[in-house]
Amino acid sequence: MTEPQRDPSATDDPADQGAAGSPADQSVPEERVAGQPRRSGLRNPERAVRGLGAGTLSLEALVLLLAIQPIRVVGGDLSGAAIGAVVALAVAAIVVAGMMRRPWAWHAGTVLQGLLMLGGLLHWSLLALGIIFALVWAYALHVRRVILG
Repeated sequence: MTEPQRDPSATDDPADQGAAGSPADQSVPEERVAGQPRRSGLRNPERAVRGLGAGTLSLEALVLLLAIQPIRVVGGDLSGAAIGAVVALAVAAIVVAGMMRRPWAWHAGTVLQGLLMLGGLLHWSLLALGIIFALVWAYALHVRRVILG
């Protein structure tokens, strides 16, 4: 293993670091943006929150589609209606994930979690997945509220 490369112009003397290490030289974050106090250090908090929501829904769609076969094999009697409901919920999650710029998309994502829990009437594992993803969605809503206010 080789040693890390060292800058030949750097010195170990703290007195030589005065100009670069002074507090006046460090950048101070902007306190106000458009007359409002800045709530986060993100450059575009709306975009970050939309990405969180879209990522959550995309992950949910992927898990739903991947869960069909294990539920059929291990869980027993997964009917055609239950498989159709899972595929429909996964497609709806992908569509809502793509529409996160719309203000109603967050409400649609919440309704989607409720529908997944209602899928527990078709198979108990859908209720379990619904509860897990409802908790994840609740956390995403909490992060949204903290970041955007």
